[in-house]
Amino acid sequence: MVSRGGSDDDSSSLQTPGLDTSTPPGAEHESVIVWKERGIAAWYGQRFNKRKTASGELFDSNKFTAAHKSLPFNTLIKVTNLGNGLSVVVRINDRGPFEKNRIIDLSRAAAKVINLNGIGTVVIERIQEPTP
Repeated sequence: MVSRGGSDDDSSSLQTPGLDTSTPPGAEHESVIVWKERGIAAWYGQRFNKRKTASGELFDSNKFTAAHKSLPFNTLIKVTNLGNGLSVVVRINDRGPFEKNRIIDLSRAAAKVINLNGIGTVVIERIQEPTP
């Protein structure tokens, strides 16, 4: 990926009961893919840290969260950077992106995991957690 800094769009993150967003959720077990989309991703700039998101949560750039235009809040999404094959699981907690041609905005923590420096092409997959 070309290193161009970050995107300054909006997002946030609070704890959801039973979901630890300090580490990538869903990384410890297999998940079932139920929906897929390919497009451009970016990450939220630090200037949005601690601001409210559309879900009412406060944005925390250190948590694994993202903004999507239409997916329900708390949806788990696997994001794969097509430039290097790295993936991360994030939780949708905001609306956006509001930049033309983008499909998702990631928190800085999530972007770091997949080495997304600025913008890049990704595949996002809605996952369904396996039933116990």
